[in-house]
Amino acid sequence: MTTPTAQSPALGTDVPATMRASVLKRKGDMAMETLDVPRLEADQVLVQVAAVGVCGSDVHYYEHGRIGDYVVDHPLILGHELSGRIAAVGSEVDPARVGQRVAVEPQRPCRKCRQCKAGRYNLCPDIEFYATPPIDGAFAEYVTIQSDFAYDIPDNVSDEAAALIEPLSVGLWACERAQIKPGSRVLIAGAGPIGIIAAQAARAFGASEIYITDIAEDRLAFALEHGATHALNAITDSVEGLDVDAFIDASGAPQAVRSGIKAVGPAGRVILVGLGADDVELPVSFIQNREIWLSGVFRYTNTWPLAIQLIADGKVDLDILVTGKFTLAESEEALKAGKQAGQLKAVVYPGR
Repeated sequence: MTTPTAQSPALGTDVPATMRASVLKRKGDMAMETLDVPRLEADQVLVQVAAVGVCGSDVHYYEHGRIGDYVVDHPLILGHELSGRIAAVGSEVDPARVGQRVAVEPQRPCRKCRQCKAGRYNLCPDIEFYATPPIDGAFAEYVTIQSDFAYDIPDNVSDEAAALIEPLSVGLWACERAQIKPGSRVLIAGAGPIGIIAAQAARAFGASEIYITDIAEDRLAFALEHGATHALNAITDSVEGLDVDAFIDASGAPQAVRSGIKAVGPAGRVILVGLGADDVELPVSFIQNREIWLSGVFRYTNTWPLAIQLIADGKVDLDILVTGKFTLAESEEALKAGKQAGQLKAVVYPGR
């Protein structure tokens, strides 16, 4: 759990010694606890959390107690999509940062390994990521993060939008990997939060045609209002032969992946974002004959500045995704909200 600490000069007199947190004790078991405020390291800031988006990975840990090799074998604080206000700073950080509203990039790379030095810090083998065992997340009143991973946000960016920069970063990274540019034609599978975000990101990158597929008509209609130019029902409409420049899978469904690949034109790109089966049968000869470039997406690098600018300029709207608001004590309800009709994104407010 969070490293205990006594009140210290680094925290300052306005920061309490303890905080409330919603803790995943084991699969399907959440509990409110009082914990010590985390200790500040010299290069860190202490963030009073304002808003936390609920991610599918949080739900998966709650329901299954693990994701792949990451197992919840000790109590864990969930939540990695967050914004807040800097309450205190470490000894190496400018004290003027206290009071600034920030969006947090919830990871800590080592900055020394081969991947980090190549600029691929998302692939750092020793990276620490919020709400990924054993690292605690943000369903708590306070968190710490390295100062340069706490990004100032302008007044016209809401706490909710600032928190959802994390999933927006996934969409931006997918579009960058897909080499979306002005005039690109894009297919996106899945009209959930990531699919909608990817559609908005593709539009911001200049895509002229953005197809999106899903089996839920209400989500398809929503996607048409917020980024997509064409909506296709995955059950009744075929995408094969669209000859798009890029396909981004945000569904994780094996059939969607296979169909999407066959919608890609020669020398096109396929980007796998959705979490689904560990092994999927792919149309290998189709990929070979068209020289299709296929890649997965693992988080992101250096996306927060662009994301903040896109939101501030009104080119991406994340507030429209928020369909449920919950107090910290209601975190368990927030984790279950996604199964309700019409729900897209639940947000937890630790200060409430």
